[in-house]
Amino acid sequence: MVVKHSSNQKTSSKKFKTKTDKGINSAPKKSRSRRDVSTTTKKIAIKHDATLEKARVQLGDTPVKKSGRPEDEVVTYAEVEFELKEIIPNGNQILIGPARITRFEKARITGARSLQLSLGAPAFIRVPHEVRDSISLATAELYAKALPISIRRVLPNGVYQDIPIDWLK
Repeated sequence: MVVKHSSNQKTSSKKFKTKTDKGINSAPKKSRSRRDVSTTTKKIAIKHDATLEKARVQLGDTPVKKSGRPEDEVVTYAEVEFELKEIIPNGNQILIGPARITRFEKARITGARSLQLSLGAPAFIRVPHEVRDSISLATAELYAKALPISIRRVLPNGVYQDIPIDWLK
């Protein structure tokens, strides 16, 4: 806010300005029309085309794609078949990854469950008195192993294992 005053009043020693105030003597900036912008864009495009043409002449007129690579350097790969296969353990045996929950899995589960709780989902445990937010309640549910969630750990070759939370330490 700028304190405006007439010449008859006493001037204030402090003036307060915000980011939106333009000041007393500042004139509004002239806005550019669409026509000005498109003309500028066309000029830049013409300059860019001229630069490419000069480069082609210097290289001996080799055909160049938009990516900047000559056509003979483009590499294509055959598609790889990728198939998921589940490992079925004997009992409560964890075959992929550590026997405990990782910090990434903990963060993913806590975040997803806290979002559910904040949107009105019922809690799976009795809410302790010290819990004030959904994140701490989700963490308490995770430590109590009350969540009906399984973690899928996948190897790069497509082998995976679904591990219930109560198997993890």
